[in-house]
Amino acid sequence: MRGSEFAELKAFVAVVERQSFARAAEHLGLSPSALSQTIRQLESRIGSRLLNRTTRSVAPSASGEQLYQRLAPLFREMAVAVAEASEAAGQMSGTLRINTLGLGARTIIAPRLARFHQAHPDVVLDIVVDDALADIVTGRFDAGIRVGGQLEKDMVAIRLTPDMKMVTVASPDYLARRGTPTSPADLHQHDCINWRLQMEGRQYRWEFRKREQSLEIAVDGPVVTNHADIGIAAAVSGLGIAYHFERDGVGELLAQGRLVQVLADWSITRPGLFLYYPNRQHRPAALGAFIDCLLDRAPFDQP
Repeated sequence: MRGSEFAELKAFVAVVERQSFARAAEHLGLSPSALSQTIRQLESRIGSRLLNRTTRSVAPSASGEQLYQRLAPLFREMAVAVAEASEAAGQMSGTLRINTLGLGARTIIAPRLARFHQAHPDVVLDIVVDDALADIVTGRFDAGIRVGGQLEKDMVAIRLTPDMKMVTVASPDYLARRGTPTSPADLHQHDCINWRLQMEGRQYRWEFRKREQSLEIAVDGPVVTNHADIGIAAAVSGLGIAYHFERDGVGELLAQGRLVQVLADWSITRPGLFLYYPNRQHRPAALGAFIDCLLDRAPFDQP
């Protein structure tokens, strides 16, 4: 196989896996126009349309999917072989793809990025923030970060945080105008900031527990979002009552008095954050180093 043919196939796999010409071009170090030309050359050489393109998305055609299913395992095996060779030589390089919910990105990954890069400058972290519980195997990710209890049983799971408290909060201004709920049922008389579950399309039912009594409440309000920053900002602005992890910046806002907790005796605790990855025989050394970094169990002060 000529080098140009290998480059075409590599480009094709990158587009399918990232579902975007822009993201694939960035990954390959090409301009989007150069990548498009490479794909056109491949399609011309094969004599078949491999990708269906719209202004919003790109997906493999039937023949493209067939080609991808044959190529993907080969490219994965090559990546593993290169990683093993690098490890044997005492080097660590390559790209580590991580899928994480926003809470994990903000509180676990972001504070440790500089230390990881300092220790492993040849490892590229490709971090996708996604609260939709994407399938990391289908998405070709090396690992994901999610709340425990939402993980497939065939995954290796490593706890990153203790269990996390859920809190119901509102701004002092909102409570002064609308009053303070004393039971979950009172939320039906209030404006609430809703959370949409992306995978299911439905709005999250708020969960409460007091002694032996458990409740799930469907609430209404002026804002529906799938992003924690928007929900918290709406609550701080006095638009309604919000329901979030205390760890996700809410604790600081409570301490500052910008938010007030309500229904504290009904609060529940959810499993903490876990890093998880497929139960395969070979775990990339870069992933092991990344896990050590997230757990703060390795020195990162070396040049």
